[in-house]
Amino acid sequence: MKEFTLEELAEYNEKDGKVYVAYKGKVYDVSESYLWEGGNHQALHDAGQDLSESMDNEAPHGPEVFEDYPVVGTLKE
Repeated sequence: MKEFTLEELAEYNEKDGKVYVAYKGKVYDVSESYLWEGGNHQALHDAGQDLSESMDNEAPHGPEVFEDYPVVGTLKE
C-alpha cells in the first residue's frame, strides 16, 4: 500500500480525475462519489486533504461514510 505525504495527497484533488482524502491515517479514493464532484465536498472540504480534524469537530456524520470507499494507502506522519 502506498504511503502518502501531505504534498502527494494534495495532488489528488480531482484535476486528474482522482479524488483522495485522508482520515485517521488512511487514504480513501472517493472519486466515484457524486458528493466530491469538482474536488470539493459541500463547499466545505477540498479533496487532497487530511480531513481528520474537521471530521471530528465539524462534520454532521461519522467516519462510517468512508466504509464504501477503497483504502488506497496510508498518510505519512
